[in-house]
Amino acid sequence: MTQGRSTQEVAVAQVVVLVGRDRYGDPWHDHAATSDAVATLLRADGHDVTVRSVFPDALDDVDRPDLLVVNCGQGPLDPAHADAWRGFHDRREALVADGVAVLGLHQAANTFGDDPRWAATLGGRWDDDVSWHPPLGAARFRVVDAMHHVTHDLDDVDAVDERYADLLVADGAHVLLVADVTGDDGATRTHPVVWVAPGPGRALYDALGHDVRSYASPSRRTLLRREVAWLLDA
Repeated sequence: MTQGRSTQEVAVAQVVVLVGRDRYGDPWHDHAATSDAVATLLRADGHDVTVRSVFPDALDDVDRPDLLVVNCGQGPLDPAHADAWRGFHDRREALVADGVAVLGLHQAANTFGDDPRWAATLGGRWDDDVSWHPPLGAARFRVVDAMHHVTHDLDDVDAVDERYADLLVADGAHVLLVADVTGDDGATRTHPVVWVAPGPGRALYDALGHDVRSYASPSRRTLLRREVAWLLDA
């Protein structure tokens, strides 16, 4: 199996990983554990990784990282607390506007629902009315563009994970991997699960990563390394 670029070929970068909790977390995802798995992999590649739980001031002292990784979900959005989070969302958007690359993982399609700018950055979102997934289990994610830098010569990805279906994907998003999912009607349909956002900056969404078993997969780790290398233009 193709393992992608060696770690020596990826320039050291400043990376901030945002970890979901409370307002941007839920009982079904251990964002701390999966964020640690991501941070461990990136540190092994020599990157300088800062892991931050999501609080209103989580980005206040962040200068300008090379990459912002969002590994957050969606809890109860109490409108009474919306004002407290406005500065966080403005700061996040300012980093994107300044050219900071963005990687959204798994539930990132279903986070920051109180700020529509996030879905625009990510190039898509989860919609509670239509999006869904079959039970967690052994899954295959097919490469559909073998010419992109992320997926060039990359085999399909196999992992214990969830296969997200019927996400709302923006026009102009560049789909790299898909999942084949059989619905209640017995029909199997193809659903985008990894895509490059339309821009203007570099942003990529990767729907894999429900729990740490996903990151135990060599092919999934290779995909993540490829994504990070491309986002950093390395």
